[in-house]
Amino acid sequence: MKRILFTLVQCTWGIFQTLLGFVIFLLHSKCPHKIYRGAIDTQWGPKGGMSLGLFIFTPVEDAPNNEKVRVHEYGHCIQSLLLGPLYLIIVGAVSYTWANLPYFRKLRKEKGIPYTACFVESWASKWGELVTGEEAIWH
Repeated sequence: MKRILFTLVQCTWGIFQTLLGFVIFLLHSKCPHKIYRGAIDTQWGPKGGMSLGLFIFTPVEDAPNNEKVRVHEYGHCIQSLLLGPLYLIIVGAVSYTWANLPYFRKLRKEKGIPYTACFVESWASKWGELVTGEEAIWH
C-alpha cells in the first residue's frame, strides 16, 4: 500500500520531476534497473547520483559508496513527495548549482567542504536515513 501511494503521489504531485526522470530513464534504458523502496533505480555510469520523482540514478553496483548514494537519492524522493512542483526549484536548482558550478566545485575541493554542507543535500541524507534505516553518504 505504501509503494502504491508513493507511486501515485510521485505521478501526480511530483509529475514534473517524474516526467523529467522518465526521459532520463529512457536515455539510459540499457543500464541495469531495479526497484528500491518503490523508486526505479537506474545504475548508470557517472560516479554521482540524481533523483527525479519516481526515478533515482545511482553509480554501478560495485562503485564505492553505491548503497549510501542510493539512500541519499531516495532522500531526494522524499523531498519530492513533500515539495511537489516546488522540488525542481528548491531542490533541483540548488542541488544542480552546488554540484556543477565550477566555483562551488573548487570551493569544496580547496576547503574540504563536504557535499552535504549544502542544506538540500544534508536534508536528503537525513530523510534517506530516517525513512530507510540505512546509512546515507555524507561527504
